[in-house]
Order: sequence, then structure tokens, then C-alpha cells
Amino acid sequence: MKKVILGLTTLCLIAFTSCKDNAAAKIDESNVTAAAERDANASDFPVLEFDKKEHDFGEIVAKTPVETVFKYKNTGNAPLVITDIKSSCGCTVPQDWSREPLAPGESGQFTVKFNGSGDNKVSKSITVTANTEKGTEIVKISAFVKPAPEKS
Repeated sequence: MKKVILGLTTLCLIAFTSCKDNAAAKIDESNVTAAAERDANASDFPVLEFDKKEHDFGEIVAKTPVETVFKYKNTGNAPLVITDIKSSCGCTVPQDWSREPLAPGESGQFTVKFNGSGDNKVSKSITVTANTEKGTEIVKISAFVKPAPEKS
């Protein structure tokens, strides 16, 4: 028992005497300055602003392909990077967007093709994934799909 108490006492003595250095003396001012600058820049996000958030194709005949272009602009203070654009279903295909960073003030665009499937009023969502503060932005398309005329 004496050996156990002596061992614990020695362990505590080593633990308390090894921590005698002042941690505040080890701080490098250049690291503090760099961290402050990095944190200030981390709060600057790009802002993705669209010329329109929704597009209505109006009345279309079933299976008639249509397309529209969504234009956008980076109105933030940091480069905008669009990593992905996906639609809510396979009948809507977003394409032709730039994967390169878009500097503040620059504009871009992407095309959305809809194959005219569905009946009556149809709405589809397109999710744009980017390095904005929210992380995703949503634009929508809609159309009233009329049945195709019967061929005789």
C-alpha cells in the first residue's frame, strides 16, 4: 500500500512541476495577426443574385422540350464558386454553368431544359449549391402541360 501511495505522490509531483511554463509567453504576435485577418475574411461571403427566381413557360404541349436561361451575378465581397446545380427530377436538366470562381461584380448564367413531361400545372425546383452563406439557392420553373393532340 505504501508503494501505491508513494507512486501516486511521485506522479502528482511530476505533473505539477512540468506545467510551470507560462503559456501566454509562447504566443507569437505574427500568428495572432494572421488569425485575425483570416477570421475577418471568413465573414465575407459571395452573394448569388438572380435576374429572376422563377420562370413560367406558359402553356406547352406534352413532350415539347423548352428551355430558359437563368442569369446571376456575384454581388458579395468574395469569389463565388458554384459546385453543383441539380433539379428536382430527371425531366429538368440544368447545364452550361461555369465551375470557375466568379469574382465580385461578375456575372454568369446557366440553361435549364424541360422535356414537357407531366399533366396540367407542373413546377420544378433547381437547387444551386455554392459557397454562399446559406450554401444553396433555389430557382423554379413552371408550365401548364396540355395533352398532345391525337394523331390519326
